Amino acid sequence: MKKVIAFDLDDTLAVTKSPISDRMSELLIDLLEKYEVCIISGGKFEQFKKQVVDRLEASPLQLRKLHLMPTCGTRYYRYDEIEKDWKLRYAEDLTAKERKMIIDITEKSAKEMNMWEANPYGDIIEDRGSQISISFLGQLAPAEEKYAWAEKNSERRLALRSVLAEKLPDFEVRAGGSTTIDITRIGIDKAYGMEKLIDTLDVSKEDVLFIGDKLEEGGNDFPVKAMGIDTIAVERWEDTALVIETLVRVAGR
Repeated sequence: MKKVIAFDLDDTLAVTKSPISDRMSELLIDLLEKYEVCIISGGKFEQFKKQVVDRLEASPLQLRKLHLMPTCGTRYYRYDEIEKDWKLRYAEDLTAKERKMIIDITEKSAKEMNMWEANPYGDIIEDRGSQISISFLGQLAPAEEKYAWAEKNSERRLALRSVLAEKLPDFEVRAGGSTTIDITRIGIDKAYGMEKLIDTLDVSKEDVLFIGDKLEEGGNDFPVKAMGIDTIAVERWEDTALVIETLVRVAGR
């Protein structure tokens, strides 16, 4: 039986950039009774807190079993039962020079490919310290507009990802979320985060199950699949809910 269940966040546990549902909150509490649980995604810690943590009516013991890895695993937070707060365990931050170079190249390339929105919802490019993310409609775009954009522009987004990967050979460039490209240090991706988690919990990769919606090559969940961890591909949070229900039921036998 698996010991660790790991998840992507947007379009896996929740609608993109939205809080998890009441049903998902209840299911995650049930899961934390049976397993160590990890959430690893491209967003910042503040986004994790808003979307997941603040929606969980969890005990300190349950929260201790919840492992948060924002910005594609370039950061790792663990709950401190004594201080009753989340503590940063590591951060693989980019230097100021690296961040500026990545931002300049990303903006220029997006404009050259006519993928720079004239009237975005907030910033198009966000500096997350350990990761640079470009969200083509802006970081605050409504979910329904993101999904509509993604349906029409999937190939164009992957084309820009390929261009950026060529221009930034010393960095990881991954498609994430519905309208996003994430850029981190090379080798610092979701597989790196999973390796860190495996070491921390003293388990093997055979003990881990990962659930995500971007497991195709080039997607930001793919590195986990490539390292040999068992994975389940989903398209929306309702699919994930069914998987969790099965995991809880099997663990209860």
